[in-house]
Amino acid sequence: MAAVEQDRPLAGKVALVTGAGKNIGREIARCLAADGATLIVNGRSDRAAVDEVVREIAAAGGKAIAAMGDASDPAAVPPMVEAAAAATGGIDILVSNAGLRRQTKFLEMSFAEWREILSVSLDGAFLMAKAVVPHMIRRGGGAIVGLSGISNHVGTPNRCHVSAAKAGLEGLVRALAIELAPHRITCNAVAPGTIDTVRGASAGPMPKRLGVGGVPLARKGRPEEIAAMVRLLVGPEGGYITGQTIHVNGGSFLT
Repeated sequence: MAAVEQDRPLAGKVALVTGAGKNIGREIARCLAADGATLIVNGRSDRAAVDEVVREIAAAGGKAIAAMGDASDPAAVPPMVEAAAAATGGIDILVSNAGLRRQTKFLEMSFAEWREILSVSLDGAFLMAKAVVPHMIRRGGGAIVGLSGISNHVGTPNRCHVSAAKAGLEGLVRALAIELAPHRITCNAVAPGTIDTVRGASAGPMPKRLGVGGVPLARKGRPEEIAAMVRLLVGPEGGYITGQTIHVNGGSFLT
C-alpha cells in the first residue's frame, strides 16, 4: 500500500479544475487524476468536451465527474460547487483555469467586452475560491492555483482587458496566500508563455510579440508542461510555496 500511495501522491484528494474541457485545463485534469486525485471537471457550455475528459480519466483508471456551470456567474457557482463536493466528499484543490482571450484595440473596446473578459478570469477566480475555501478548511487545508499569462508581464497590444484580468488574478492570489495561510491553504499563480494549444476563433491569431521567434528555447510550450507545474504546486512537494507567480515560458520573460 505504501508503494502505491507514493506513486500516487494525490490519492484521497479531490481537485476542481475550471475550463477543463480542452487545452491546458484538460491536461491539468488528466495530470492530477494520474497522480490519484478525484477530478471535478468543469466547463461552461461544451458538455461533450467535458464528458470526453471524464471518459479519458476513467479509461486511465482514474475518477472524475462533470460539473457544468459558468465560473463567472455568482448565482451558478455556489450550487455547482456544493453539488460537486457532495458527490466527491469535499474539495482539496482548486485550479482556476477558465478564461477568455480576445484581441481588440483599446480605443475600439467596449465596456461590455472589458467586463466580459475580466468576469471570467478574475471574478470567476474570486467566486470559485469563495465557494471552495470552506470545504478546504473543513478538510484541514488545500491548494489554489490560478492560471495567469505572459501578456500582462511583457505588454501586449490589443489585449489590455486580458492583461488587466491576469494582473488582478495574481494580486488576488498574493492576498489570499497570506489570509488563508493559517488554514494551511496555499495560493499560487502559473503564468504560461507561448503554449501549443488550439486557439478559439475569438482569440484571433497569435500576437507577434508572443511568437516563437521571441522564445529563447525556440519552441512553443506543451500543455503538459503547464500541467506539471500545477501538479507540483498542489502536491506535497509544493507545500512550502505560496503567494508566488511561477513563469513557464521558455525564457520569454525573466523574473
